[in-house]
Amino acid sequence: MKIIVIQQKRIGDVLTSTILSNNLKKFYPNASIDYMCYPNCVDVLKENPNIDNVIQLSNEVRKSYPKLFKFILDIRKQKYDVVIDAYSKLETNLITLFSGAKYKISYDKGYSKIFYNHNLKRIPNSTKSDLGLAIDNRLLLLKPLIKETITDYKPKIFLTSKEIQEAQKLLSNHGIEIGKKPVIMFGILGSEWYKTYPLEKMAQLIDYAVEKLDADIFFNYIPSQLEEAQKVYDFCSEKTKKNIHFNLYAKGLRAFLGLLSQCDMLIGNEGGSVNMAKALEVPTFSLFSPSVDKETWQIFENEKGNVSIHLKDLKPEIYKKYDEKYIKEHTFRYFDEYPIALILEKLGDYFKELGYQKN
Repeated sequence: MKIIVIQQKRIGDVLTSTILSNNLKKFYPNASIDYMCYPNCVDVLKENPNIDNVIQLSNEVRKSYPKLFKFILDIRKQKYDVVIDAYSKLETNLITLFSGAKYKISYDKGYSKIFYNHNLKRIPNSTKSDLGLAIDNRLLLLKPLIKETITDYKPKIFLTSKEIQEAQKLLSNHGIEIGKKPVIMFGILGSEWYKTYPLEKMAQLIDYAVEKLDADIFFNYIPSQLEEAQKVYDFCSEKTKKNIHFNLYAKGLRAFLGLLSQCDMLIGNEGGSVNMAKALEVPTFSLFSPSVDKETWQIFENEKGNVSIHLKDLKPEIYKKYDEKYIKEHTFRYFDEYPIALILEKLGDYFKELGYQKN
């Protein structure tokens, strides 16, 4: 059997959809399983033994009808038996339609019956989920192929021993000794402006972590984000700055994953880095943007070590009055509705849950 899983968009989406390939390989060990994604997401798939080939769909191809048509024909030549499209946009609708596969699986969107012969209805957002609807909805896509109960529902990232050793060496070069005191990565910046908790308030969380744990701190940022990272650093207290290894950052996603794997926890904005931490079994404390769908992405919070804060949990009445679009347009106004004292209290409880005593 030859299978392709399609998941475009962001790293968190691509990583989450690896539960499809992982389970397919478990139940169909002799199957050849390919995975289609954008080029910037390939690194979270590397070393995954459940993926035989990664196929990249670049922006250059997507934005050119002749190139996209040639790409579709190339996919057809692969003679897949199964296409699972977890993305389900026009480009992947067409790829699936012309694939020639016997099983064409995606989500029911009304019009989707034109492209797919297995259309699964997403679970309503009002449904309570311990795993998170991002996980539950993806597991639905396996129903046409796997009738047994699925218990392997957590995404995984696979690092080589060399990558881990290089991360440990980099930490050591910056004066961080693993096991001496807690090592915390702070996700100070979201993937979009509306997913970024106000920088001055983020600095207060960093101050608190140093005050309570005397932790070694470094930021998740890339050189192009240096200006924003510097602002966060400048907002921190002088005492905190002594514990921040400001110039420690990863050059590339695989190097970042290596560093993340050595952390005692990740604290910061909800997003791809939080999903990657969970896949590496690194505890997470995350802050949701007010307009992001918490029902979908509050995943694995039934597990010790994963905690998130969402305005809907703090002030649900706001969501009865305003829709997501309005809240997104007024993101920073609603970030102000997050009581910093309450967040610090929850962060203190989180440290205790992980076994760290408050100073």
